Amino acid sequence: MTQSTESVIDTRQPVPIAAVPLLSLAAFASATSTRVADSLLPHLSNEFNVSLGDASSAVTFFTLAYGLSQLMFGPLGDRYGKYFVIACACVACTITTSFCAIAPSFELLLLSRLLAGATVGAIVPLGMAWVGDVVPYERRQPVLAKFILGQILGVSSGAFFGGFAADMFNWRVPFVGIALFFCAISVALLMLNRTLPDYARIVRKSDEPALPRLIGEFRYVLAQPWARIVLLTIFLEGVCVFGAFAFIASHLHHSFGMSLTAGGSLVMLFGFGGALFAVSAGKLVPRLGEYGLARWGGIFVAASFIAISLAQAWWWAIPACFIAGLGFYMLHNTLQTNATQMAPERRGAAVAAFSCLYFLGQATGVGMAGLAVGHAGTSMVILAGALGVFALSSGFSRGLKARVA
Repeated sequence: MTQSTESVIDTRQPVPIAAVPLLSLAAFASATSTRVADSLLPHLSNEFNVSLGDASSAVTFFTLAYGLSQLMFGPLGDRYGKYFVIACACVACTITTSFCAIAPSFELLLLSRLLAGATVGAIVPLGMAWVGDVVPYERRQPVLAKFILGQILGVSSGAFFGGFAADMFNWRVPFVGIALFFCAISVALLMLNRTLPDYARIVRKSDEPALPRLIGEFRYVLAQPWARIVLLTIFLEGVCVFGAFAFIASHLHHSFGMSLTAGGSLVMLFGFGGALFAVSAGKLVPRLGEYGLARWGGIFVAASFIAISLAQAWWWAIPACFIAGLGFYMLHNTLQTNATQMAPERRGAAVAAFSCLYFLGQATGVGMAGLAVGHAGTSMVILAGALGVFALSSGFSRGLKARVA
């Protein structure tokens, strides 16, 4: 039996070699669906005769449903099997994304995006939890990095795919393409789920009523001291990183006259930095360890944000966004790995709480930065994000070092 993390992830019986790549493709579809509406807002504004601000509700509705739905899918994955629930969620995503493509009115589009966010929300956290179930902890971080590569590429390409397809054809075309992709992935996942060994289809049965069981799941997670530290850190990561990152394009536009389109394209460089970590994780993880990844990841993000906020030329943002992406995924992947182990007996609920707080942190950070930017300016908002990331990564890395000791 080979020791490759792609093909064998338990000493008892091999998991099919396609298991993790298929999950990565599902994560790609999930992230693409999340970001595809960003570049469609002008098209939606013209199509439905609403303001650009109102059109942005198509993004807001999706994000809120995505974050809150995490709390439901974690216990469902524990109860019915995580791989199976992911496959069923992809079936549901096919339907809800198709609703987006055929929505005859703006109100029905918002409802469809709400449903799409709720169904898409199952894929990434349950995928992380499933990897946590079947991959030994000492080999888990590189496997998680390969799984999350799909999400990284989806975030980077979603907005581009949406804008390109809409400009070339119609704003509905991107949703049709994503729905077809979800359909193909759901079939492949359902077929592969039937071939998984028993330990990879963990089901935890309970006769307790659903709501008390749900409350008990999360109460158990929050009772773990290390879980509380990880959950607080991921919330603050969302606040500090994305509160600052959301205003980088605006900062470049106001400071250097750079177009918003060009500034927004730097998101792809952020994703490419994350992709570099994903493909090199097998070497970085054993060399730096969790402590080093968390510490240096925070330093890279903080240094990049400082460079962007204080730079006297726009081109500093090119290497800075790439390095910020590399550093962010060094830190974030370490947090993800710890999330899979902070409450192993309730892993689905634990990772669901992790993902929920991550998205709530993003929403909180962007909201706080939006209030502050009018008074302090974009440079100070980005600089504040840098200091926050440095502080939280330093604190978390010290916690990791003490925990190992």
